[in-house]
Amino acid sequence: MGYCPECDAPIDEEFEDVGEIITCPECGVDLEVISLDPVEFDLAPAEDEEDEDEEEDFNFDDQEDEDEEDWDDDDDDLDEEEDDDYN
Repeated sequence: MGYCPECDAPIDEEFEDVGEIITCPECGVDLEVISLDPVEFDLAPAEDEEDEDEEEDFNFDDQEDEDEEDWDDDDDDLDEEEDDDYN
């Protein structure tokens, strides 16, 4: 038997896998099975947070490419100025 980390309600069920997501019958919070012997639970990760992380990573890569292009343009301007200084 394990206990809900949110409301301390006893949860007396059989679980097959670590990582299994269940719902507390008392408070309704989603829990992740983190241990089978002894049975222990932790709050399950929110699904929305995972989706947002994936979108942020994708947008970050796009932004990085734009920044690189800006740097390339700035380098060209510096090269021309350096050429003028040496002439």
